[in-house]
Amino acid sequence: MAGMSYSNDQPPTTAAALPLAVVSPQFCASYPIDLTIIRKVLSLSDGSFEVVDVNGNLLFKIKEKLFSLHDQHILIDAAGHPLVTFQQKVMSVHGRWKVFRGESTEEKDLIFTVKRSSLLQLKTKLDVYLAANTAEEYCDFKIEGSWLERSCVIYAGNSNNIIAQMHKRHTAQSILLGKDTYGVTVYPNVDYAFIVAIIVILQEFNKSSEA
Repeated sequence: MAGMSYSNDQPPTTAAALPLAVVSPQFCASYPIDLTIIRKVLSLSDGSFEVVDVNGNLLFKIKEKLFSLHDQHILIDAAGHPLVTFQQKVMSVHGRWKVFRGESTEEKDLIFTVKRSSLLQLKTKLDVYLAANTAEEYCDFKIEGSWLERSCVIYAGNSNNIIAQMHKRHTAQSILLGKDTYGVTVYPNVDYAFIVAIIVILQEFNKSSEA
């Protein structure tokens, strides 16, 4: 994130400067954003996730990269432009996922990584590290939630400063159509493309836990 610097001796005095633009400033709004993330449970094709706004307008899709040596997904905008690629690191003890700009998977384009905060967990806890935070002595964001309840809260750093919340929505239509529907509230000045990427990774951790 532009404007943030790191020292191996101590964490920054504030969790993060506003606006929290991780993917792009264009996805930061000065007001809360309500999103709906739709996971097509029965879908075998690309676009297993869709993200819409309160009016039902498509904002993002998630494409699965088929025939890849790694588990890869691409977050694309409504026009079909790739925003970020996330890839699971092979043989990672904490189940680390790495997120890169565009369709790249090169280290120079790394934006952030996500991993479990500990190996044994009753309640899901994930840590997020921005690319500049190479020491990883403290996280830049953290996620806490429940696999059973399909809900989570995302915090800035190790603070209690909430930047987004997710909860599962049950509707008769979603059950009939074989879809999981999640409501997400993104707080003002927070990059909602970044939040969507984190939540999709959260679902990947969920899949691995259920396997």
